[in-house]
Amino acid sequence: MPVRARSDAQLGLTVSAAVLTTALTAVSFWLSFEALHDLATDHRLKGERAWAWPATIDTFIAIGELLILRASLLRKVDWYAIALTAAGSLGSIVLNIASVGGSTDPLDYVVAAVPPVAALLAFGVLMRQVHEYLLSRQQALTAPPVPVSTPVTPFVEHKEPEAAEEPQEADEAPVEEPVVTEEPEPVREPEKPEEPLTQRDRIDLVVRGLYESLGNRRPATRHMVTALADAGLPSSEGTARESRKRVEAAEPHLKDLPDAIAA
Repeated sequence: MPVRARSDAQLGLTVSAAVLTTALTAVSFWLSFEALHDLATDHRLKGERAWAWPATIDTFIAIGELLILRASLLRKVDWYAIALTAAGSLGSIVLNIASVGGSTDPLDYVVAAVPPVAALLAFGVLMRQVHEYLLSRQQALTAPPVPVSTPVTPFVEHKEPEAAEEPQEADEAPVEEPVVTEEPEPVREPEKPEEPLTQRDRIDLVVRGLYESLGNRRPATRHMVTALADAGLPSSEGTARESRKRVEAAEPHLKDLPDAIAA
């Protein structure tokens, strides 16, 4: 597949995933709000106050996830944000289950617990996509500029015509220059031919090249299997994963790169 077509496919999949994740997040929060609204209505809250009360629970999830996203961009761990997200999620799950009442059907409790759990997971996935986008933008802005080389104009030295040699006088005898004998060049040993690369080295070279071709991202198993198959090398998923482990063991900084989306 050409590089342009592959890039367009990856962009389309990324946009589709973002749209679906946003829709799932909105639906999950709406269902959770609906259940918490009914619970508030059953306990003396009416009208606008009944609709505002669920925000005191589910909004903690959004606030915590945003703070976790901020901390990850700063390469830090914000335990306060994690605790805030956990408290909001657990509170929302417990209260959604409590809204069922004294039902004897276990599926009633499962149905009540799904929206808050889905809201937490969907919002986390959405923040993951935002994190990858912002990280790629940071790398593009902080990349050093490519130096532009100026054309070099060759310098031509203009030589003035040499003056005609003066004739030697009769009494001046020509000076004989000593004969210089060239020393024989030392005998050099023939260079040993380089050893051919093994199949394992060729596999590692193909996998290592994917980090640059994917824009400084960790290749997924699908990327590695496709590249190895194109190179005529063993292309099983196990071979690809073992090669990625060897490459990242030799260059540990590659583990910190964001994962590429498999097309």
